[in-house]
Amino acid sequence: MLYHLFEAIGYSVPGSGVFSYISFRAAMAVFFSLLISLFFGRSIIGKLRRMQIGESVRDLGLEGQMSKQGTPTMGGLIIIAATIIPTLLFAKLDNIYIILLLVSTVWLGVIGFIDDYIKVFKKDKRGLAGKFKVVGQVGLGLIVGSTVYFHPEIRTRVEVPAVLAEQLDPSEITSITDDSGDVHYMLNRKLPNTTIPFIKDNEFNYSSIPGIFGKEARRYTWIVYLLVVIFIITAVSNGANMTDGLDGLATGTSAIMVLALGVLAYISGNIIFSNYLDIMYIPGIGELAVFIGALIGACIGFLWYNAYPAQVFMGDTGSLALGGIIATLAILVRKELLIPVLCGVFLAENLSVVMQVSYFKYTKRKYGEGRRIFRMAPLHHHYQKLGIHESKIVSRFWIVGIMLAVLSIVTLKLR
Repeated sequence: MLYHLFEAIGYSVPGSGVFSYISFRAAMAVFFSLLISLFFGRSIIGKLRRMQIGESVRDLGLEGQMSKQGTPTMGGLIIIAATIIPTLLFAKLDNIYIILLLVSTVWLGVIGFIDDYIKVFKKDKRGLAGKFKVVGQVGLGLIVGSTVYFHPEIRTRVEVPAVLAEQLDPSEITSITDDSGDVHYMLNRKLPNTTIPFIKDNEFNYSSIPGIFGKEARRYTWIVYLLVVIFIITAVSNGANMTDGLDGLATGTSAIMVLALGVLAYISGNIIFSNYLDIMYIPGIGELAVFIGALIGACIGFLWYNAYPAQVFMGDTGSLALGGIIATLAILVRKELLIPVLCGVFLAENLSVVMQVSYFKYTKRKYGEGRRIFRMAPLHHHYQKLGIHESKIVSRFWIVGIMLAVLSIVTLKLR
């Protein structure tokens, strides 16, 4: 709102010109989200405690587990509020990427809130039925996928030589002058393309999948793309939900992933950096730095209260929203194929559950007795069963997350 306000008055207020810079607005978003999560977070936690909105813990024989009984939950409301408010203040609200992320945050935040509400107030530990969660995740996937595929403002651009630009239709070319005065001639493209990590010619067009069955089949590319987006959003949001089992684990790892995606978004939205690194230029994507700054500040501020020993848990309100945001960010930046690397912690948590359940059922049928691969799933509980303190487990998962984030950024040059 402030950006649009100062833009409307022509930046006539002294010092208001700084609001035209993404870097300034992103920094202010970090600052304000930290203030909101730190100062208002305390009052929200106190209100949750007074309303007796506490965690109901099922005894699984884990060290220190029962001491968490009654700890306020639904703290994800702090993260959501501390993300949305600075975004509304400092971002360009007519930017389609900002709109999509706000929708994703609220959409899965509401689903998670309903799940937590059923657990806390209805005293039903199962929460919202899994099928309804999936319906919500699929719904968000349809919104994000169809918008990215069909919305006219969501395009990628590739630079072409000036000689070739003169030969093409002027409506297909956009000229951009960078800060150094150099003119870049960009070919506008409305393609369902993404980036394949570790490959030199790393662009992949989703139309090549139905194209296997002939050129006519390419008209159904939108179906393939929607299915991919739905799968990614469902998988990552569930992965974040499963990771939220130790104090500070999901919050810290999510902040690391979001920071890496922020770097990728800023580079992809900058004509000079994208040209130097030979990656696709995505007009308008740099504005996501404001939202990402707000989200990082919100996570760090929430971590103040969520670090061991936690004073509040985010609940599904926060974990589902964080997972959905990370998935949507990766899709918008055209780095969704990088998710197995960047979100490796979420992937490991997800796979540990799938492997444990599958192997247990298989051995039950074959030997009449279910056997386990891990002492307990998700993976972080396996390490707890080995006697490792949860703060050490969380710290090591953060270190792994940082290594994976660095590797994800290195893929810009490592091909």
